Amino acid sequence: MTDTTPTHDPTEADPPPRSLSRRALIAGAGVVATSPAIALLLGAQGSVASVPTAGSAAAAGGSAAAAPVAAATNVRRITMYAERIDAKTVGYGLEPGKATVPGPILEMWEGETLEITLVNTTDQRLSIHPHGVNYDVNSDGSVFNDSFNEPGQTRTYTWSTVKMARDRGIWMPGSAGYWHYHDHAWGDHGTQGIAAGLYGALVVRRVGDVLPQKQFTMVFNDMTINNKVAPATPMFEAKLGERVEFICIGHGNQLHTFHLHAHRWANNRTGLLADQYDTSQVVDNRDLNPGDAFGFQVVAGLGVGPGAWMYHCHVQFHSDGGMSGVFLVRNADGSMPPGAQESIDRFQGHSHTTSAPSGAATTTGGAAAGGTGPAVVDPTGHAGH
Repeated sequence: MTDTTPTHDPTEADPPPRSLSRRALIAGAGVVATSPAIALLLGAQGSVASVPTAGSAAAAGGSAAAAPVAAATNVRRITMYAERIDAKTVGYGLEPGKATVPGPILEMWEGETLEITLVNTTDQRLSIHPHGVNYDVNSDGSVFNDSFNEPGQTRTYTWSTVKMARDRGIWMPGSAGYWHYHDHAWGDHGTQGIAAGLYGALVVRRVGDVLPQKQFTMVFNDMTINNKVAPATPMFEAKLGERVEFICIGHGNQLHTFHLHAHRWANNRTGLLADQYDTSQVVDNRDLNPGDAFGFQVVAGLGVGPGAWMYHCHVQFHSDGGMSGVFLVRNADGSMPPGAQESIDRFQGHSHTTSAPSGAATTTGGAAAGGTGPAVVDPTGHAGH
């Protein structure tokens, strides 16, 4: 990220606009629209820049999916597509043929409204239902409220956000937080849609929030991570010193915890300490249960250096069963640090059990564990990490 050190006090009202290298609505690796709100960006070197106002072009490195409308209305419109990816998988995407699991990261600023036109290209009834934002019954995304897309149908859902405000002497919370969205209509409650991969991250920012250089979404969905089992789970990569945001979401019927090796964060809304007096608990492991979501930022390799660092569910038989992956911190120049490739090779070569540690026979390796070889019965239940 380009260093854009400010010439003004970043706490001043209405700071002069400056350039922004990446931000707003992120789909996979691409930035596709800028936010109409004014906010501050803290770069890797502690630099600050303001986000462009409504009507600005998309940030460098991405194409505009939906240009913001006038700032006075504070409404942004996008189109999403629900598409079948393969025989078992269905995902959301911002362009036809670009559906992914998880779906694109949707970002909003407090006070902004997002209108999502969802195009259902599948042969199943489905919808899009958000957590953490405001919507009326027509945008609920539930069968209960007759709010969904029939096969082949297009429907618009409207989500709005509010800023923290004082109401009758009480401070009411705003919408800022790490949230998520998912299907709520394939099956009476979206159970089949979620199992198929219809889910994604929703982030609502508050003016002044620190923005990351990279973002990663991981969804613990029953015994999978992003509908994959190790060693096929995603490997997330960053360079030493980059500011990285992890967005963690839980789905399914299993209780989980999330642990990231060698990195820590604050157990609060942003994952960051506000100042030296902030007493938020610092953690490296958190519960991640169905319907839950949280996020945090770390500086890749801070204090520990580059390398292949594991992330996983800390319920031990879940980790053994393939709920683990690799966070690769490369050298600052992008090169592979010594020993990292060997660690990755060992991870990819491990077997992973697929059942609880009851002492009963467990399946390891092969297609059942996300591999390519035949399944092998391990009567000890001790295979894996």
